[in-house]
Amino acid sequence: MGETVVDGRRARGDASRRSVLTFATDLASVEGLDGLSIGRLADASGHSKSSIAGLFQNKVGLQLATVAAGRDVFMRVVVERAREQERGLDRLVALMHHLIEYSRTRVFSGGCFFAAIASDFDSKPGPVRDAVREAMTLWYDYVEMQVGYAVDAGELDLDASGAAQLAFTLPALYEQANARSLLYSSDEPYRLAARGMCEALTAAGAAPAALELLRR
Repeated sequence: MGETVVDGRRARGDASRRSVLTFATDLASVEGLDGLSIGRLADASGHSKSSIAGLFQNKVGLQLATVAAGRDVFMRVVVERAREQERGLDRLVALMHHLIEYSRTRVFSGGCFFAAIASDFDSKPGPVRDAVREAMTLWYDYVEMQVGYAVDAGELDLDASGAAQLAFTLPALYEQANARSLLYSSDEPYRLAARGMCEALTAAGAAPAALELLRR
């Protein structure tokens, strides 16, 4: 009986945590992570301040949990979907396609979660900046890895410098599209970013047929 009670409490606590973090990630995508507080989140989510404080202890704990939750969503809707394709060029193209769709369809109200929060902490040392930087580094490294696989497979014709440049250019096109789409309330930046990605990949030696997903 005791274990059942404990398990029930844990399940309710986990459900509350997930519910609060759904509001937290969406709120942070619009207002930034620096302004995310227990009080602000209580107002937005309908949960009490005391219950949120019990779940996350303090503002830093809440911010760190929000970063982790935002990364979980990104992994699910971008990276894991792209992993249905073979690593290399096919997966790289799928990554860019799902990346654009992640922002265009407003998985988060403020577009790209990490684009929204990175500027809050890029000059503020501490555990939250470390968490943001680690998540973004893992993402950039993953893109670079797929470029490398494509080069090794002969799908792209690039030297080490060219591969590094392509791995920088593709996410940069997306980030600019995300920012301009939000500013101008337009999907046109996404079309331009996808076209720019196709041009960069074609210049790197990608076969036109491999880029069909990005041309849709």
